Amino acid sequence: MSDLSPTGRRLSALDHGLANRDVAFAIAVTLILGVLFVPLPPALLDFGLAVSLSLSVLILMVALWIRKPLEFNSFPTLLLVVTMLRLSLNVASTRLILSEGHTGSGAAGGVIEGFSRFIVAGSFAIGIVIFTILVVINFIVITKGSTRIAEVSARFSLDAMPGKQMAIDADLGAGLIDEEQAQARRRQLEDESSFFGAMDGASKFVRGDAVAGIIITLVNVTGGILIGILQYDMSIGNAASAYTTLTIGDGLVSQVPALIVSLAAGLIVTKGGTIGATNEVVLSQLGKFPKALYMAGALLCLIGLLPGFPLPIFVLLAAILSGLGFYMQRAEAAAQKIAEDEDRRANAVQPQSDEDALKESLRVDALCLELGTALVPLSDSGDAALPGKIKSLRGFFAREYGFVLPTVRIRDEASLALNEYRIMVHGVEAAKGDVRPTGRMVLTPGERPAGLIGSPAKDPAFGLNALWVDSDNARKAEEQGLTVVDPESVLTTHLTEVAKDHMADLVTFADTKAAVERLDRDYQKLLADLSIPNPTIMLERMLQSLLTERISIRNLPLIVEAIAEATRSTQNERKILEHVRQRLSKQICAALQDHEGFVPVIGLSPTWERELLESLTTRGDETTFTMSPKRVQDFLLDARREIQSHAQSNSWPAILVSAELRGYIRSMLERVSPATPVLSHSEVHRKASLRTVGQVGS
Repeated sequence: MSDLSPTGRRLSALDHGLANRDVAFAIAVTLILGVLFVPLPPALLDFGLAVSLSLSVLILMVALWIRKPLEFNSFPTLLLVVTMLRLSLNVASTRLILSEGHTGSGAAGGVIEGFSRFIVAGSFAIGIVIFTILVVINFIVITKGSTRIAEVSARFSLDAMPGKQMAIDADLGAGLIDEEQAQARRRQLEDESSFFGAMDGASKFVRGDAVAGIIITLVNVTGGILIGILQYDMSIGNAASAYTTLTIGDGLVSQVPALIVSLAAGLIVTKGGTIGATNEVVLSQLGKFPKALYMAGALLCLIGLLPGFPLPIFVLLAAILSGLGFYMQRAEAAAQKIAEDEDRRANAVQPQSDEDALKESLRVDALCLELGTALVPLSDSGDAALPGKIKSLRGFFAREYGFVLPTVRIRDEASLALNEYRIMVHGVEAAKGDVRPTGRMVLTPGERPAGLIGSPAKDPAFGLNALWVDSDNARKAEEQGLTVVDPESVLTTHLTEVAKDHMADLVTFADTKAAVERLDRDYQKLLADLSIPNPTIMLERMLQSLLTERISIRNLPLIVEAIAEATRSTQNERKILEHVRQRLSKQICAALQDHEGFVPVIGLSPTWERELLESLTTRGDETTFTMSPKRVQDFLLDARREIQSHAQSNSWPAILVSAELRGYIRSMLERVSPATPVLSHSEVHRKASLRTVGQVGS
């Protein structure tokens, strides 16, 4: 005896059926195909027509409620199935009409009879006119328009795909999104292209269905009249009345669902970029402009006053539109007030608990900009430009150096002077300066221009002579061709230079690990298989060393390859770095080229070259530099003198040395001229053209 109650058994059967819905769907499609060849009794035909009508209404309701087209991306497939169902039922009804039409109006079932009686209303001429109008509406208006929109949407979607993919890659490179978000956006982009492409093809089903309905109707009328006259000895009038009435009823039964599905297809393809249910989008946009509703009401009143027009109807419609405009105006004002209240509550300072305050005090920001009291409006006012400019720095560093800059925290600091700011790197002061929040900085490389009134200052980023002036004097300076900079740009430029100087400090183990995870699997495996204790730590040190000399680390796969090659023969980090730089020679030389395509370099005199090489002592895999402090100072004085002679002409050539000396000379110059590139002979790419512009020593 079973322990299950009848209700339990029914639920179990239902669960079993749902679990095998793929089989049920396949059977349903097979049955649709079977209807094309197997005659149906009127009762089954009525059931099939009712199912077709129900599915069409369901599709229309879903099309009305979806918020965006991709939520109904199964529509093209469903459209094919529903169209095939309708055509199969057309074939079955045609078989019944032609074989049993002489018996009366119920020959093809109750649904067709009901449509013929209700719409034809005893006159098949009226039915023909109504059927023709429905076909024209469906075929010429809705179907044709939907087909055209689907074609254009598919074409534009495919044309826009490369640009959208580049935008996703740019956002990923700038750190605005992570890898998971980028993959989700790429999947959505692929789904959109596939959907609009499928809709382009599916719209042809709707158009073909309308054509098939016209042909089937003509065949039924002509064939029915001939069969009635020749086979059943009916008069021409009786045959035309009987078969035409049934055919028109059958045509209406198929055209009404076709019209509903065509309307659903039109709603989906015309939704475009709008998000929200159809009623939300249409009503919100129509009611977004209450003045338009008021004007429409006034025009209706004027139309109603014209001779012969029913004034009460137009006055009623005008009152409805005016009332709707008043309601939407009140609703918009209320929504705006609610939004302002929410913003006010969100921006209100919430009291911190002692535990939260303690945790906050332990937090050390990688990069922080502290502002004096007078500078706070530059960052927290409604139209403040400073946060946006600082945010754009992430994109700049990602493009130029392949390095995702940490989020810059901006906060006010009461201990600073009113116009003072401070840049902190890992909680330590890296730079300081002051700006005038209401003024403009005019760069004055030479003498102070005549007619300009302002406070003398120094550009905090580069130390150039400058003046802080008001807006009137700023316009005068622009007319004289001088560079005028707003306070936000002064701050951003200084922050940029500080970040460049501290890029190595801002690259952490977590950043390196995240970069490794973004690599292809082959490169991840290559790094993991290195014969060194901690490959990620080694990679972090290489990236920091490259960024110290402002070399882009964007080509991370090549850097990993170079490390793998070098570690086969040495564990010395200095030698590994030099090998990595050699692999990046093309990139390094390209970055050092001047506007004429040459790499300007400063060589070493034979005397310094020989003395520096003699100071190297090699023991096994280790090399030490043993030059006396006095001679190091002499070399730095000679190098600095030569570098400064070119700096006055705004030129920054690289110092060209032998591969053995490059790392040591870079270390010596780091304190006196950190921005000067030091290039070894082995790092000169074979296609690079050098131009010697000077020499250290005589």
